[in-house]
Amino acid sequence: MTATPLFLSRVHYPVTTLGPGRRVCIWFQGCSIRCPGCVSLDTWAPRQNGTTVERVMSAISPWLAEAEGITISGGEPFDQPAALHALLSDLRAQSSADILVYSGYALEALDLTAFAGLIDALIADPYRRDQPQTLALRGSDNQRLTCLTPRGAALFAPLRDRFVADERTLDVMFDGPEGEIFLAGIPRRGDLKRLAALLESQGHSIHTTEDVRDADEP
Repeated sequence: MTATPLFLSRVHYPVTTLGPGRRVCIWFQGCSIRCPGCVSLDTWAPRQNGTTVERVMSAISPWLAEAEGITISGGEPFDQPAALHALLSDLRAQSSADILVYSGYALEALDLTAFAGLIDALIADPYRRDQPQTLALRGSDNQRLTCLTPRGAALFAPLRDRFVADERTLDVMFDGPEGEIFLAGIPRRGDLKRLAALLESQGHSIHTTEDVRDADEP
């Protein structure tokens, strides 16, 4: 059997801020959309961190039995459609968890025919820094949450128009042998700048992956 190439940013478990329950999260590497203000600039560069779908499935298999959900983000997953389809097919075959996929493409630009039954819920449309950020699981309110299966509707329809108040928005974890801090979730506007200012006031330095082109947040 031929292995399916996949360019991968990272995987983590458990993540509790990108969908309901304890989730396996898989971030694709490479994004052609590159929304200004994106907090994951490190995932933009294409064709880095090459692996295969089969290796990813092997790596996450111990988590799948206990995970309540799976979230796929990036980067841009639909920039690697063959890998995304193969990964989703394997996840469906090996896990009963729900599957949420993020995309920066407009919903109308995505041909989801080949993905029928593989995605329970989809959050689509580019991040827009000029839009408000009040809705659950989204960086800007123009992004649409679409339920694609009955299970997706049961789990995610209540979140579609729910406003964020004081909900937890970030998981903090340590990534790699150097102890790099990785934040998983949807930070609120200016959160990373406030974190950097706080750490610098205490004598620490921080480098974030946020795109700050023409940034105007406080």
